[in-house]
Amino acid sequence: MPPLRIDIRTMFNRDKHPFYEHSDAAFFIAEQKGEVVGRIAALENRAYNRYHKTKTANFYLFETIDDATVAKALIDSVATWANARGLTDLVGPKGFGPLDGYGLLIKGYEHRQMMTMMNYNYPYYRRLLEDLGFEKEVDFVSCYIEVASFELPERVHRIARRILERGSLEIKRFRTRGEIRAWTDRIREAYNRTFVDNWEFYPISEREAQFLMDNAIGLSDPRLIKIIVHDDKMVGFLFGFPDVSAALQRARGRLTPWALVDLWLEMRRTKWLALNGAGLVPEFHGVGGNALLYAEMEKTTRAREFQHADLTQVAETAVQMRRDLENVGGEMYKNHRVYRLSL
Repeated sequence: MPPLRIDIRTMFNRDKHPFYEHSDAAFFIAEQKGEVVGRIAALENRAYNRYHKTKTANFYLFETIDDATVAKALIDSVATWANARGLTDLVGPKGFGPLDGYGLLIKGYEHRQMMTMMNYNYPYYRRLLEDLGFEKEVDFVSCYIEVASFELPERVHRIARRILERGSLEIKRFRTRGEIRAWTDRIREAYNRTFVDNWEFYPISEREAQFLMDNAIGLSDPRLIKIIVHDDKMVGFLFGFPDVSAALQRARGRLTPWALVDLWLEMRRTKWLALNGAGLVPEFHGVGGNALLYAEMEKTTRAREFQHADLTQVAETAVQMRRDLENVGGEMYKNHRVYRLSL
């Protein structure tokens, strides 16, 4: 599924993309006999390095023909760029922000990407990187749920009902995208409290939060987005999106008038739901918050006539979330691997 060209242009635009307000990037093309045979982006996410006290460079937008010489030339270009900045490790694929997705696809080639953020690549990419000395850093798995058989134990629903009856937590639902945008600041605050222990986390800025929100809800159905609230503060969230990957495939990266109509129609006829973003701030784990989150997840899968659901890219370091997904019947059916190379 091709990325939208408008999104790629924004990645290259230092005046529009908030990444460049705190970090830097460079881009390389490999040519062979006058023909483009590969590409790669080099990133220095200073906000991430500052938060984790690391000196890591990232690579992204990695594409190459099946040629070890081309792959090495691309990686060497990024390594030279990183060394000049005093960076000691190269990690990737890892992009400009949370919506760019993580890793190289190593399992699930027979399935289409659920969202533009998910990378798709030929199987030989893995061999090319590993032959260059790259080793596993972390895996991100995506889980498949068949909606018809997705039914939580009554105990979970009972706990969720009890929590709502007590009034300590409540569910905020939305009718319009404007209502969702009004929660941008609180969503940012909750994100920065929820994922502090995650491998990929760094605190996102106000501009990044606004950018992420504008990009995430453009093709959203407000009924599929839920927020868990405590004392008018957001303490949990569940972001669901109708899967429009089939229409994006047909659009071939261009948002023509017909492509926009096709996307609008696909939003209404798709049988797939992408659950891309579920979390609960740490202090509400173990006090019923998890039960409430998963009860709402079940309701979301039944909000429309969905038949399939994809819980998108959960890091293996998010141990509790992965355990919960397995307990509710999630099947690990895709795997994206992030690699590391010492420079």
